[in-house]
Amino acid sequence: MPERKHNTLIWLWLAALVLLLDQLTKLAVIDQLTPYVDVIALTSFFNLVHVHNTGAAFSLFADQPGWQRGFFITVAVVASGIILFLLKKTAGRRVFSIALALILGGAIGNVIDRILYGHVIDFLDVYVGNWHWPAFNVADAAITVGAGMLIFDGMRKPQIDEIA
Repeated sequence: MPERKHNTLIWLWLAALVLLLDQLTKLAVIDQLTPYVDVIALTSFFNLVHVHNTGAAFSLFADQPGWQRGFFITVAVVASGIILFLLKKTAGRRVFSIALALILGGAIGNVIDRILYGHVIDFLDVYVGNWHWPAFNVADAAITVGAGMLIFDGMRKPQIDEIA
């Protein structure tokens, strides 16, 4: 039993690291870039910008009158509770637990933005020519990588030490 508690703490530290990186980068963006004005071109396909997202992924529902803030906060809090439960129950499943920790850290990072600012701070702008992927942040990247890892984990054959 102590082994499982120890494993769970490792995943919580990973979630905390994601959260810390997310919030520190957002604070730097808030401090250094004027929203919707400043653009720092880093490569021919990548900029740093400062935009606000009141919606979900890819600004889905951003044009709504404001109900989405409370809704997305509620969804993230409920999802975080479920993730914490799953991390405790499945701490020995490495890929699964890393994925959950990434999603947890990212979800909490974006919830903090919604609570403090009423929107999520996005700043990573990837583009090709004039086509820009919707701007995103460290939390979004962690959530996306975590979701991909969950898909990968669901498709692979479980290892003997993971079945318990």
